[in-house]
Amino acid sequence: MLATLAGDLCLVSGLAVLMLPLLVTELSRPRDGLWGAVVLLLGLVLVTSSDRLRGAPMLAVACAGLLISRLGSEVAQARWQQLSPEEQQRLKSSERWSTSLQQLSVTLSTLLSKSGQALGSLKPKAPAADRPEGSSRTGKRWVRPEPLADAGKTEVVNAEAPEQKAPEPIEPDPEAATPPSEDG
Repeated sequence: MLATLAGDLCLVSGLAVLMLPLLVTELSRPRDGLWGAVVLLLGLVLVTSSDRLRGAPMLAVACAGLLISRLGSEVAQARWQQLSPEEQQRLKSSERWSTSLQQLSVTLSTLLSKSGQALGSLKPKAPAADRPEGSSRTGKRWVRPEPLADAGKTEVVNAEAPEQKAPEPIEPDPEAATPPSEDG
């Protein structure tokens, strides 16, 4: 139970650290994404392995969680102290937070629509029965007509082409076909 609760807290705090550059750029630092991912990983391990963490290992996890939270609060206080009074006042205003949340919602909706388009392009193409006649799977049409099955229509297609005269067969010469005699 304690491992699941600690894992849930780690998942929430890891997600918060990952969202920090999007919501509060003044307090974020370049490596916050890495530390947010580490905390998320810890949360996933705690949630999925909660049945195996009993006794001393669970006590170690609880102590580590307390140490990590204490370190996190120290870092947050130090970052807050580095801000100018104008920046601190701006971060306390509700207008700043509503603007940040609005920008985040626009970004997430754009991300969802683009991912929907990407998944839509992965759908299989329409079956051959649904495609118009003469079009291929890619939607391109054939340049030349396909030969038709019945002979009446084949003659009409061939009638459009100029007639060509077939070459006459060459008959073999009867004298050339006889082998030479040894006498002569």
